[in-house]
Amino acid sequence: MGRPPPRFPELPGAATPLELNEALLNHFFPGEPARTVDSILLPFRDCPALTAEEVSSALACSSSSSVPGPDKTPNSVWKRINRVAPHLIYDLLAPLVTHGFHPHALKKADGIVLDKPGKPSYDSPSSFRVIVLLRTFSKILERIMNSKLSGVACVAGLLNPHRCGSLAGLSALDAASTLTHEIRTLQMAGRKVSTLFLDIKGGFDNVNPSTLCNMLKAKGVNPYLVSWTRSFLTGRLCQLLYQGSPKIFARVSVGTPQGSPVSPLLFVIYVSRLHSEVPQGLTLSYVDDFGLTASSMSYRQNIQLLQKRYAVLKAMGARLGVGFSIPKTELIHWRTKRDRGPLSRSPIHLDGSVFHPKDEVRWLGYRFTPSISTTLHFTKRLAKAQAAFVAVKRLSPPGMGLPPFLCHRLASSLLFPILSYGADTFEPTIHMTRKLTAFWHKVQRWTTNCFACSPVDILTVEACLPPINLLLTYKRRLACLRVMCSPPEINPAAARLPSSLHTPSPYRHGPDTRILCRGNPGSRLPLPWRQARPAVKNRTHLPLDALPHSMLSLLGPDGLAPLPVTS
Repeated sequence: MGRPPPRFPELPGAATPLELNEALLNHFFPGEPARTVDSILLPFRDCPALTAEEVSSALACSSSSSVPGPDKTPNSVWKRINRVAPHLIYDLLAPLVTHGFHPHALKKADGIVLDKPGKPSYDSPSSFRVIVLLRTFSKILERIMNSKLSGVACVAGLLNPHRCGSLAGLSALDAASTLTHEIRTLQMAGRKVSTLFLDIKGGFDNVNPSTLCNMLKAKGVNPYLVSWTRSFLTGRLCQLLYQGSPKIFARVSVGTPQGSPVSPLLFVIYVSRLHSEVPQGLTLSYVDDFGLTASSMSYRQNIQLLQKRYAVLKAMGARLGVGFSIPKTELIHWRTKRDRGPLSRSPIHLDGSVFHPKDEVRWLGYRFTPSISTTLHFTKRLAKAQAAFVAVKRLSPPGMGLPPFLCHRLASSLLFPILSYGADTFEPTIHMTRKLTAFWHKVQRWTTNCFACSPVDILTVEACLPPINLLLTYKRRLACLRVMCSPPEINPAAARLPSSLHTPSPYRHGPDTRILCRGNPGSRLPLPWRQARPAVKNRTHLPLDALPHSMLSLLGPDGLAPLPVTS
C-alpha cells in the first residue's frame, strides 16, 4: 500500500507556471514594502567575541544527513574543513557576529512545496506547505546566534513561562504534563474544566521583522543581536520547487524560514504577547499550538470564559499580524472517572463557526479523552508500532535477511520509540500493558529468529531487549529526572513540582492551584508526593507529583539533595 504519490499544485485561475508560482508565493510569503539594510556596517563595541568552541559546538549539532539548500554542500564538508583548518570558518564568521550582519549571499533558499495529507481538496494553496532548505554554511551562523539569543531571552523576559518548545530542555512532555496537572488540580477542587485548542495560521510566515526587532529593543537586548536579526529577516530570496516550477528567485519580506535553527526561537518571542495570566485557568503553548483552559462551576460558564479569552487573544494577534486556523480549532470538556452523568455537549461559537466538544483530541502527539484515559493513546501507539513492524519484518524473513544485531537496532531505535511515545506522561493500564507485552514478545522472537514456543525469559536475554514494563518505567524515570533538573523559571512543568521536593532551583509557579482544594467541601485533597496510594484508591497523586513518587526508592526523603546533580 504505502503513501499515495504526492500531489502537485493545480490552482484555479493559474493557467501558466508563472501565475501558479506567483499565487503560491503570495500565499506562503505575504508581501509588504521591502526594507533595506544599512549599507555602512560598523562593529559593535559591546559584542562578545566569537570563540572557536562556539563554532565547533554549532557544527556538532549539525546533521551530516541534512538536505542542503541551493549551495548543494552537505554539513559533512564543513565539519571536515573545520577539522583540517579550524581557523577558516572562525575567521569567516567572527566579523559577521561583531558587525551584526547576515550576508546577502546566505539569504537564498529553496522552498519545497509539499501537499498536506488528508485534505478534502487540493485546489487551494492552503492545502500545501513549504519546507525551506537553507545554505548549510548559513545554518552554522544561525545556530551560533540562536545559542546567544536563547540565553539572553531567558534573562531579559522575552519568553513567557507557559510556553514550551524552541529551547533546549523543553519538549512536548512539559506541555502535556502541565496541562494534565492543571486539569486534575482544578477537578480536585470541585470545578468543571474545559480547554480550547488553537493553531496559529501561517505561523513562521507572518513574523514581521520590524515588530520583532522593536520587541528586542524594548527588552534591552544587545544591539548586535537586534541588528543581526533584522539583517537575517530582511532581503531574503526563495525559489519554490515543485513539478513544473519555473525556479525563479523571489523576494521574501515577511516571515522567518522554517528550516532555520533560529526560526522557532524568533517565532516564540514574536508571539509571547499572546500569553497572559488566566484566573483559575491556563494559557499554554507549544510553538504555534495554543491551549486555553478555563474552569468554573459549570461547562456553560466555561464557554463564556473561553469566548472572552479568545476575543482578547484574537485582538492581540491582529496587532501582530497573526490569526488562528478555524479548521484546527477543537474544544473538549474534561471530566473525572467518577462522573456518571452524560458528557457535556455545550458548543462554542467563534467567528461565525460552531465547535462542538470532541470525544478525542490529538495534541502534540498525545491522545486526550474527556476523562484523560490512557487506553486510547496506547491503543493508537500499538497500532502504529504493529504497522511499522509489518514493514520491518519484510527485511528479515525467517532464516534469512538482516542479522540479529541489526534487527535489535531496528527494534530499539524504531519500534520502541513508536510504541512508547507518551509513556513519560501517560501510564498504561494493566490490561493495556499486557497487550504491549504481547507485541514486544513478537519483536523479541523476530530479533532472535526463535520459534513461537521459545520461553520468554530466554528471549529477553538473547534479544538484549528488556521487558516492556521495565523499559516504560525507565523512560518515565528519565523524564522525571529531566523535569526535576530543568530550570523552573522557564519550564512550566518543573515550576509546578511540589514545593517540599528539593530541586536545584527552589522557584515555583505562583499562585499554586493546589490551594483551591483546601477548604472546599466538594474537593478531594491530593496525596502528598511521598505518600503511597492506599488500598482503597479514593485519593491519588497529581500528575506532576506522581513523577517524583515513582522514583521515591531512588531519591532521598526530600528529593534531589543526595544525588550529585549540579545546578
